[in-house]
Amino acid sequence: MKRRDALRALVGSGALIGLSACGDIPRGPAVPRGEMARATVLGVPNERFHPLVDTKLLQDELMQAAERRRRKYGVATAFDIPEYNMLAVSGGGEDGAFGAGLLCGWSEHGDRPVFDWVTGVSTGALTAPFAFLGSAYDAKLREVYTGITAKDVLRERGLIAALIDDALADNAPLFATLSRYLDQQMLADLATAYNDGRLLLIGTSDFDSQHGVIWNIGAIAASGHPRARDTIARILLASAAIPGAFPPTMIDVTVDGKPYQEMHVDGGAFAQAFLYPPSLTQQRRQRAAARQRVLPVEAYVIRNGRLDPNWSYTKRQTLGIVGRAIDTMITVSGMNDVVRMYNTTRADGIDFNLAYIGQDFSYVSPAPFDQGYMRKLFEYGYMRGQQGYPWSKKPPIAA
Repeated sequence: MKRRDALRALVGSGALIGLSACGDIPRGPAVPRGEMARATVLGVPNERFHPLVDTKLLQDELMQAAERRRRKYGVATAFDIPEYNMLAVSGGGEDGAFGAGLLCGWSEHGDRPVFDWVTGVSTGALTAPFAFLGSAYDAKLREVYTGITAKDVLRERGLIAALIDDALADNAPLFATLSRYLDQQMLADLATAYNDGRLLLIGTSDFDSQHGVIWNIGAIAASGHPRARDTIARILLASAAIPGAFPPTMIDVTVDGKPYQEMHVDGGAFAQAFLYPPSLTQQRRQRAAARQRVLPVEAYVIRNGRLDPNWSYTKRQTLGIVGRAIDTMITVSGMNDVVRMYNTTRADGIDFNLAYIGQDFSYVSPAPFDQGYMRKLFEYGYMRGQQGYPWSKKPPIAA
């Protein structure tokens, strides 16, 4: 389900009123206040980052990746690498078929780059690993967005079950689907890409601490930990877990050897898409100010959605008004994310490229994860990519 549709359904069902009368579902103890940055899942030092707490670990990771990249290219310094390509894939539920189609069509066009830095949120988190691994994974990416149906994603619960449980639907089928695609070969390919100096970053939201978390998927894959594959699948599941619609993903962690449990949900609770924290490029700005060579960087943003306001007649009723408010907040949040990324790249002298669903695609999905809708949207993105997508150099809503 699209995030806005799921939240509107939750409000419309009256669940927000009924939940207050329900008992708690057992869970492990939450990480104590202020300790989330010290909590670890697999014991891998660079397995994840907390950008609202400190970006130094992420800065260090970028520098180490740059050194691995330098060695691969055989150049004197990291600044001598020929080019650097970044990709951010947004959330959008079944609208993720647009980005999947665009990437596959782009491969057919013949000029799709190998991405050195890929980020994903929600449905974008499901696309990102395939995009990161390149055109060799296009067939699987196509299958994910044109071959699955709602039964591969969710199992509906009755209203009573939803009120006494933790969500309107069970996403166990999605976990099974993710686990099927994330096989040992894919895990090995993710590790190889990481060792070559490329980074795949997935965003989730830690509900207890109210912090966004950026997961270093390649480092987890390359760790050799026996739970690496399962952990990555759970991270992807968490990033796509719309609060209230799907259960949160409970992740076991330790702090100083003591066990705790974190509750992770849709990364879109913090941002529907992200490229990088501005603090990461301070050295780049300093070099540019000193008129030293800076690495040519291309940033591509795939917005799995529209960027024009979604007009709708609103009934003068409480639930209708609340639902429309949720719709508006999510729409505007997605627009603001795109503008924020554009402004950040412009300040850093990074070439900005944006793709989004245009007004010329007017087909409406009759149901969540409708296969007919997703195939039409995939073909729409595919044809545009195959013909040479006309990337926008600035958001249509930017000043």
